Amino acid sequence: MADKIVLVDTSILIDYYRKTDKEKSVWIALIRQGYSFIISAVTKYEIYSGATQSQLLFWDSIFQQLSVISFDESCVDTSVKINANLKRKRKQIDIADLFIAATAVTHDYKLATLNKKHLDRIEELNILE
Repeated sequence: MADKIVLVDTSILIDYYRKTDKEKSVWIALIRQGYSFIISAVTKYEIYSGATQSQLLFWDSIFQQLSVISFDESCVDTSVKINANLKRKRKQIDIADLFIAATAVTHDYKLATLNKKHLDRIEELNILE
């Protein structure tokens, strides 16, 4: 069952929030496929930093259902390595995306994302297809 746990990127949660018909969201599709979810502390930060006061109850209810993985020293070390590789190739990505990807790599989780255009640059990252 551990292989059915995925780290959910911010883009998946935003997609769910924005869909009027939640059943058509990627997150619901993943639930139907039997996946369980965790998030990076960076995703929680991104969501709350962009949320309006009227959205807070919605996000509070979502985060009560999810485990949050800290962005710790191991994640920092992984981020530094990934960024150095991307910098060498002149293909750096947004720092929040880097930190979320590094969390997935560090803890050996697949990443569910709608941002494959940037995140597929990270060779070490296992993106859920």
